[in-house]
Amino acid sequence: MDKKEAAAQAKELVGKMTIEEKISQLKYDAPSIPKLNIPAYNWWNEGLHGVARAGTATIYPQAIALAAMFDRELVRKIADQIAEECRAKYNACSEEADRDIYKGLTLWCPNINIFRDPRWGRGQETFGEDPYLTQELGVAFVRGLQGNGKYLKTAACAKHFAVHSGPERLRHEFDAHVTRKDMAETYLPAFEAVVKDADVAGIMGAYNRVNGVPCCGNRELIQGLLRKKWGFSGYFVSDCWAIRDFHTHHGVTDTPEQSAAMALGAGCDLNCGCTYLRIFQAYKKGMVKEEQITRAAEHLMTIRIMLGEFDEENEYNKIPYDAVECREHLDTAEEAAGKGCVLLKNTGILPLNKKNIRRIGVIGPNADSKASLIGNYYGTSSEYITLLQGIKREVGDEVKVLYSAGCHISRDRIEPLAWRQDRISEARTVAKNSDIIILHLGLDESLEGEEGDDSNSYASGDKADLNLPQVQEELLREVVKTGKPVVLCVSSGSALNLNYAETHCEAILQVWYPGARGGKSISDILFGRYSPSGKLPVTFYKSADQLPPFEDYSMKGRTYRYITEEPLYPFGYGLTYGKILVDDIDAVREGEGIRVSVGLKNTGKISTHEVVQIYLKNLDSEYAEENYHLCGFERVHIMAGQSGQVSVFIEKEAFYVTDDQGKRFIDGNRYRLYAGLHQPDKRSCELSGDEVRYLDIRL
Repeated sequence: MDKKEAAAQAKELVGKMTIEEKISQLKYDAPSIPKLNIPAYNWWNEGLHGVARAGTATIYPQAIALAAMFDRELVRKIADQIAEECRAKYNACSEEADRDIYKGLTLWCPNINIFRDPRWGRGQETFGEDPYLTQELGVAFVRGLQGNGKYLKTAACAKHFAVHSGPERLRHEFDAHVTRKDMAETYLPAFEAVVKDADVAGIMGAYNRVNGVPCCGNRELIQGLLRKKWGFSGYFVSDCWAIRDFHTHHGVTDTPEQSAAMALGAGCDLNCGCTYLRIFQAYKKGMVKEEQITRAAEHLMTIRIMLGEFDEENEYNKIPYDAVECREHLDTAEEAAGKGCVLLKNTGILPLNKKNIRRIGVIGPNADSKASLIGNYYGTSSEYITLLQGIKREVGDEVKVLYSAGCHISRDRIEPLAWRQDRISEARTVAKNSDIIILHLGLDESLEGEEGDDSNSYASGDKADLNLPQVQEELLREVVKTGKPVVLCVSSGSALNLNYAETHCEAILQVWYPGARGGKSISDILFGRYSPSGKLPVTFYKSADQLPPFEDYSMKGRTYRYITEEPLYPFGYGLTYGKILVDDIDAVREGEGIRVSVGLKNTGKISTHEVVQIYLKNLDSEYAEENYHLCGFERVHIMAGQSGQVSVFIEKEAFYVTDDQGKRFIDGNRYRLYAGLHQPDKRSCELSGDEVRYLDIRL
């Protein structure tokens, strides 16, 4: 629906409301207004990797795993399917007059914050550490959620504007000090892209302050940057109870009325929380103008009209409940789980050949864990397939499967020492009696996640360091001591310290949180039904000693763009079962950008997907980033023994630098372009057997 037409209808509708009725619509659980035939509406719904917290739904891989696919189109397709299930559930709930929380069409996702520090528990919700990858996948996800029909299929809401990535335990009081250069170069591009390129319906503000001002009450960011400079015309919502933090934690106001006035005056239309219950008192005291209330109500009603809420002929009203967890969606989730797994090491042991194995030992606290499949912000699946179950389905009666949990996921979760030693003893027994060990370690949402999550008290959701829980590290070493070959599978939403495993395990597969039935996809990779092709969307450091302090928001020394030490595994890294080499590269000017052509050759015996990655470095400017930066990528499939050609367009903006005032511009004309299957990292090139392919170009 044309946004101007919707805005005009909203203006007319809001014009019929009393001041009290307008105010009532500014909180997330908006009541009905019977005289205007406006039903109650709860704005709070979640769809990060499937419709969450509202019963049965397809649970896709967690967002960080979707990022590892480096696949715009599949991300868009997944978001479209999430919207399909959201509509199906909304239609069913509407028939039951159920308008409660998590039943609406306004999905508060995607999370497009930059995963600047691997200790952040919510990093699993993001698309990784790179601004370009985040903006590309963020735009794809928003487009998928919102569709291309007459009405919005669902309304996406990008979060958390504008600078937010921990620490979780301090988020209600934290003040992120950020330079103008880092803001414009790192923290803002993805938000600008979803506004300008995807016309995102909503933006959610963060809990913390930025340079002294709370994000949900920051007039410069909301009014000046978001609305005036970028042209955002959707609705702005606070993170939940973030406005209350103004007076209870940040100390920038003294009363709820002052906090409500500050947020509304800055342009926050909707309050997830309770503070806007005080708007009427603030209005009576002259702290809030009716025009501000009216403006916010119009923004909100515009979105509801654009969703087709008041049109009984809305095309999406016909989506049946059968869309929920349908075969097509489950197949897509399985495909995504396979494409997102990242093979970090392989001495040649993978893929496994069942004919050469009599007994497989499956060991580890995550091997038969539902929690290790789903991450956070999830729905309910009608079936879960763990790695243990996936392996059993694969081998059937051909191979004996021995199993031991080995330990709890964390020592903090158990008490008796005898119990722990008994399980490790069992794990040693399983290992000694097996031909090969599949060891599944890592984390789940009880060890990394959001502050306040149920059962998540470990550093308030953040990780204190990058190490595996000590009891798991002990289990890993005990299993390795048996001398049997070990294939390590790692569940986590972030980078972990895998130094010991890199030295002592025959293979390492990073599986993230692969979705409700992810165990099947992992098993398919292990047994060669599918070649792994995921790439790391984050840097895997050797230890937390390589990181600046968690509270420091400067990008100096952070992520692959500014790191000065060699990481354990670099951003963009990931192996396959094939042997694809970059044959040649060429670049020609096209419009204001550059068209890069990359020749590929699969010299191996296995057909596989791969991800061609293009990186760029400015050789002239003092404002250039420390290292190369990603500026293009394309997922391809090359048959064994075949060659292929990939064309990637590099936008003019990729050549910009950012000065200390946050101004982005072309500076200098000498650039070095790299095309490969990873970033231009010497070690990753050696590990993958590829050559470094550079091309010097001038603008």
